[in-house]
Amino acid sequence: MEKTLKDFIYYLAVEKGLAKNTLESYERDLRGFLLYLKKESVLDAAAIKRSHILGYLASLRTKGLASSTLSRSLASIRSFFHFLMQERRIGENPANDLESPRQEKKLPRVMSMKEIDSLLKQPDELKVNGIRDKAMLELLYATGIRVTELIDLGVNDVNTESGYIRCTGKGSKERIVPVGGPAIQKVKHYIEKGRPKLVKDLKEHSLFVNQHGRRLTRQGFWKIIKKYARQAQITREITPHTLRHSFATHLLENGADLRSVQEMLGHADISTTQIYTQVSKSKLKDVYERAHPRA
Repeated sequence: MEKTLKDFIYYLAVEKGLAKNTLESYERDLRGFLLYLKKESVLDAAAIKRSHILGYLASLRTKGLASSTLSRSLASIRSFFHFLMQERRIGENPANDLESPRQEKKLPRVMSMKEIDSLLKQPDELKVNGIRDKAMLELLYATGIRVTELIDLGVNDVNTESGYIRCTGKGSKERIVPVGGPAIQKVKHYIEKGRPKLVKDLKEHSLFVNQHGRRLTRQGFWKIIKKYARQAQITREITPHTLRHSFATHLLENGADLRSVQEMLGHADISTTQIYTQVSKSKLKDVYERAHPRA
């Protein structure tokens, strides 16, 4: 079995050209499987049955491993047996038609209103960078746009009088998103007072620019939001997407309809947006269990 495993890894490296990390992942998964087979006194590939694979997956499940880990292990086992069939080392494939374990959808992380308020208070608006950062954070939470959509905004994509932005999302789909009064005022203040001090080339049309007057990068914005999260003493990890999740969840908690939230987020399928209703329900359950005397 050891030689068979080495042959398989060699095949993946030479014929499939897989990266070193991927090869190590395959080998790690399969060594765990072979160790299980050894304990079951199965020492030949031809003797492996479907029940052995199911037994191994069950043993992983009892260890409390995530569904994603089980799915990856099964994928490695499937590839292994596909190789054995291809090489005619076995007559039947015991991994045929085995379904991957159903993966649980993780609920998105959402900030509380207290955390949102604390984060938004951090930029120092006496400084030009603070004016810009305040506008970005307010706009991100007010619209739920993605960080790439934020940094791709041009000056002409913002209508400060009517209170909306025009952004381009996935698949180059353009959408119009309304912006609340406080956020649009901060963006207007940045355009009038902050941006002119940062922009050095009048041909630069990007709305949000860095110290050098060029379009801000994703990495640049990540550093900014992490800095303010630390200042706000928010200990858990906060990313630009956390503000997007919070935007959607807070809208639904306050009575917005799912279809409108879907349109504002730019989701092609409403099932993607429905995950936020689960967040709201889980929060309601927490409130109930804390507040009800017989919960």
